Amino acid sequence: MHRLIQRGLMFGNLIEVASPVLVERYNRALKHLTGKTTNLTDFHIDISGYSPEIGDELDDHLYLNHGGCNRQFILLTTDQKSAPLLNIKFSTSRDILRHFIEENEPQLFALTARDAVAGELVNSVFSVSQPSNLMDIRKVTIEADTTEGTLRDAEKLGALADRFKQEEDGWFDDVLIADMITLAKRTGDVTRNPVTLKHMAFDQQDYWTAHFGGVYLFRGLAHPAVITAGDKAELGKLPIKYTFDFKDRNQIAKFLDYNDLAEPIVKARGVDGAAILRQKMDFIVVDAAQEAGVDLTGATRSDIRRLARNHAEQLPPEYHELRKMVDWAESDGKWPKITSDHPAYFYTLRATATDQRDLVNMLLAELAPKDIRQLFICHKEVFYRLYQGWSDTKKSFVADFLEREYQVDKAGAREALFGFDAPLEMPRVMRRASEDMISRVGPWGAVKSGR
Repeated sequence: MHRLIQRGLMFGNLIEVASPVLVERYNRALKHLTGKTTNLTDFHIDISGYSPEIGDELDDHLYLNHGGCNRQFILLTTDQKSAPLLNIKFSTSRDILRHFIEENEPQLFALTARDAVAGELVNSVFSVSQPSNLMDIRKVTIEADTTEGTLRDAEKLGALADRFKQEEDGWFDDVLIADMITLAKRTGDVTRNPVTLKHMAFDQQDYWTAHFGGVYLFRGLAHPAVITAGDKAELGKLPIKYTFDFKDRNQIAKFLDYNDLAEPIVKARGVDGAAILRQKMDFIVVDAAQEAGVDLTGATRSDIRRLARNHAEQLPPEYHELRKMVDWAESDGKWPKITSDHPAYFYTLRATATDQRDLVNMLLAELAPKDIRQLFICHKEVFYRLYQGWSDTKKSFVADFLEREYQVDKAGAREALFGFDAPLEMPRVMRRASEDMISRVGPWGAVKSGR
């Protein structure tokens, strides 16, 4: 993975922790949350305070995410809001943390000036030991305080101040006054400078989880479903009408269509659909070249397309169907009827502008994994996993391409790919759903859940 790290494509934008003061605060928070400490004097942390160096030291990369369910976090600075989230188990976690920091930035800035803030993303369940537990996750709340309990003490001081004002003999209650003075030494004047964090809760209707091989839950829709990258039979019976896996291509296509979640790229507003498809074709050529053992070191876009012309008969069917669609878009050719059974089908789609947009783009990226650019932008966890199995020549080409075509202008690359609905680095925090739609009957006929 060193190519990705050197180019800032992995572990990029992490926050460096090098000062003794910050290291000491981090250790206090780490001890508070986990009972462990680090001997490192400098390291890097993500938005949640997780450090890959400390993960190596402790031989536990889930030291802040035991069981992968209720993620704990350590905030040393509000600058962490721009950092990535590593070892993602739920697609909404980064957005929840970022939103929490942004909504409470002045308070967190004041708190982290003196101490670390430690907390937890508390799910509706405490364990995801079996697939059915995923269906019980409906809300995530945030619990946070400094390691010294500043917020807890501020709440106590506020209650004591109310007693002092309301009780007739408050002025003569020496114990009450002494308690107030003691707490005020730690919290400051909470009547003039209240120290509080907003109570924040987030609905978890639609999300992706890394558990059980990768599962997408779409519950806030008229036609809900669960889609798994693994074998749906291994999920067992779930309390939802339909469960699909990636072999159910027709059903997934209908699911996207019935819920109006995807559209053909060449018909999408605000993008050059033909240019996007041509780039996907190049990626398919690169994948085929890897399989054939062709050296792609230093290959340019012209080299890739010359390779495609010279070996067109050896390219996979995805390439040829995308070429037909490009001909339709650029040369008024015949509209190619690509069915969902065809391996090119999901390469032709992008998500529509719905609340589930980013989650759908994650799903499409995993269904069309040869498009390495969309996979990297929309689903880094799968990208990193697949990257490890590629040949050195493909790794080199992909790292060079992403550094050249994406890393230098992320916003521009996303706008070119997704138009005015360019996605964030990670899926957005889900909005509150107005009702539970799981009991609704879907349109897919006799497809049975988990069978």
